[in-house]
Order: sequence, then C-alpha cells, then structure tokens
Amino acid sequence: MIAFLAIFITVGILFFQNNSVEALSKYGSRGNEVTQIQTKLKRWGYYNGNIDGIYGTQTLNAVKYFQRKNGLTVDGIAGPATLKAMGIYGSSSSSGSSSSNSSNVNLLARLIYGEARGEPYTGQVAVGAVVMNRVKSSSFPNSISGVIYASGAFDAVRDGQINLSPNSDAKKAAQDALNGWDPSYGAIYYFNPATATNKWIWSRPMTVTIGRHRFCK
Repeated sequence: MIAFLAIFITVGILFFQNNSVEALSKYGSRGNEVTQIQTKLKRWGYYNGNIDGIYGTQTLNAVKYFQRKNGLTVDGIAGPATLKAMGIYGSSSSSGSSSSNSSNVNLLARLIYGEARGEPYTGQVAVGAVVMNRVKSSSFPNSISGVIYASGAFDAVRDGQINLSPNSDAKKAAQDALNGWDPSYGAIYYFNPATATNKWIWSRPMTVTIGRHRFCK
C-alpha cells in the first residue's frame, strides 16, 4: 500500500510539473497565448514579425528584448512574470499586489486623461511613459504617485483635472505605459510648443513630437 501511494504521488508531481511547463509559451509553442504576446510586443515596438501564433526566432528575440527592458530574467520564455508584465497572465495571488497595480493603472489613467485627452493614442501612452521614465530616474520620486503629485510637476494636478474619470483609451494607455511601451523614446519632460512660455523647457533635447506635445530629455 505504501509503495502504491509513493508511485501515485510521484506520478502526480510529474504530471503537475509537466502541465506547469506546458503552460508557458516558449520557442516552438503555438496558440492563442502566443498570438497575444506577438500582438502586444508588436504594438509596443518590440516585435516586427507576423502575428501568426507561432513562437519562432523573431518572437523569441522580441520576448528577450522586452524582458531586458523591463528588468526580467532574459531567457526568452514567456513565463508567469513575463506574461504578467505584458498584462496577459493572471494577477498575483497576493491581493495587496493586485490592488496596488489597479491603483497605479487608475492614477496613471487619470493623469493621462487630464493631460492628454484628445491627443493621438500614441501620445497618450507617451505621457504615461514620461511618468514611468521619471520613476526610473534618480532625479525624481521612485513611485508613480510620488512623480505625479510632485509639486508643480503636472498641470492636471494643479488645476484639478487629475480628479476627472478617465475614459477607456486613457486606461488602456496607462496599462500600455506600465507594460513598457515608450513612444516618447525615454523622455522625462513634455510640453505644448504653442503655449509654453518657460525658456528652460525649450532648451531640453527633443526626442519626438506627437500631436501637440513635444517630448524631451
């Protein structure tokens, strides 16, 4: 009886491990999850291949590029941490972590809506990316809320538009920025050339202009 139980447990462990491995997308995988990975990476500029649901060399390299840019283990395997960073995998079992992520998305979406509603979608993501770039910079607070609520940082905070309810585009743009898409090309500032009166901001090196906003470092 004991021998039978030992065999049963061993088989169960192997079965669980195999299923866990199969749940990951990696080189050679096919299916809907691979399609989602390719779609997101292509939207964010990491992937230039076809969206065909086949995890080939181009997808592998794109995943590695995404992992490298987002501080993940660079192994080319779309495991739980990588999929979560892409917004594909289920949220962490920790309710606190899930709540924190939801709070960050909402706050960033409110800033984007207050600062850039009416701008092209890429420009909205770029505004969110500026916040994320500031979080990563040693010159700014190291949290999203800290960056957004820093004194004088954003007009939307100063005039109260941060309290408006964001639309679906702003929420989607916030999630894209959180997931690593940076159409601002590393910018930590942006301004509207038609209304800017600060001479200092004009001196900053420009990275790109999207809609009415000029992004710079």
